[in-house]
Amino acid sequence: MSRNVLFWILAIVITLASAAYQRLTGPTHPFRGKVVVSGHTVSYKLPRAHIIGTPANIEIPVPSSLIAAALHYRRHNSDDVWSSAAMEYQAGVLVTTLPEQPSGGKIQYYIEINDMQTTQRIPSAAVILSRFRDAVPTAVLLPHVLFMFMAMLMSTRTGLQALLKNASLTRYTYWTIATIFVGGMIFGPLVQKYAFGVFWTGVPFGMDLTDNKTLIFLLVWLAAAVKVHQNRHARGWVLAAALITLFAFLIPHSTFGTELDYLKTGQP
Repeated sequence: MSRNVLFWILAIVITLASAAYQRLTGPTHPFRGKVVVSGHTVSYKLPRAHIIGTPANIEIPVPSSLIAAALHYRRHNSDDVWSSAAMEYQAGVLVTTLPEQPSGGKIQYYIEINDMQTTQRIPSAAVILSRFRDAVPTAVLLPHVLFMFMAMLMSTRTGLQALLKNASLTRYTYWTIATIFVGGMIFGPLVQKYAFGVFWTGVPFGMDLTDNKTLIFLLVWLAAAVKVHQNRHARGWVLAAALITLFAFLIPHSTFGTELDYLKTGQP
């Protein structure tokens, strides 16, 4: 196997692993857990993201129709008191629906489940935070995801190339910048606009880490490109840019993302 092929395989593995980690640790990834009810272990998956216009269903599978549960919820960033809604038994599942919120609105919720002997809280010592957003057209979302994946792939592959002494880094560096720019600076703001009504919520307008990460990616690689233009063997700059990109990419997606403050907006 040639070194070039080996480097591409390694870059793909690193990119897939980092993308999986980012997705699984993100604040909009479903909250998963298990609870023992009437002697049965029940696995559940509770949503932390909803698309406006589709039912925001909350479901818990249960072994018996005799088991009851109630959803307790309130809006995040508000002075709301807690509201409650009984969950309805439907073919082995207890179901209810969160009230729909405006784009960027979040709801805190937890569930109390009762098997006529004990009452348990899900989750046991916290609340789940679920965010609402508008739908993003596939024609916008898919290119964004693909180009950001390619950007991470090219960054990793370029960093591996920088490990080679006297390797030319110009082409790899420019391809990395191109994929970051298209995925993060063109399609990224379009996704943000469709989902939350604004193109950019990073610096200087906000602290959305997803937008800020994209800006960091672009800036560190532009700096590396300047050095590569001066010396096509500027290995240290390229390797530093690749490492910064990798570590920033591992920050969970949507951390410090767009959220509606009901108190500031004065929404009832």
